[in-house]
Amino acid sequence: MRLTPRGGRDAVDGWAIDGAGRPILKVRVAAPPVEGEANDALVALIAKALKRPRGAVSVAVGAGGRIKQLEIDGVSAAELARAFGAPPAKP
Repeated sequence: MRLTPRGGRDAVDGWAIDGAGRPILKVRVAAPPVEGEANDALVALIAKALKRPRGAVSVAVGAGGRIKQLEIDGVSAAELARAFGAPPAKP
């Protein structure tokens, strides 16, 4: 996941392919990257999109960077695809 803080609004912008050829979900939040505000907004946005409690979503890797990995309890691959679309195929 690639997070853009101070992005003007909270939204999932869709999928892209990173430099290594991996699919990455692009997300923006209005919150600034100060004292974890952007991460908190990201967790809230993803939890709402997946209809999960905020406690079910956490930043597992990359709390201080733009590229993050989330840990989401109790969600299936089908639910992820329904909420965010299917990731693009690797080139």
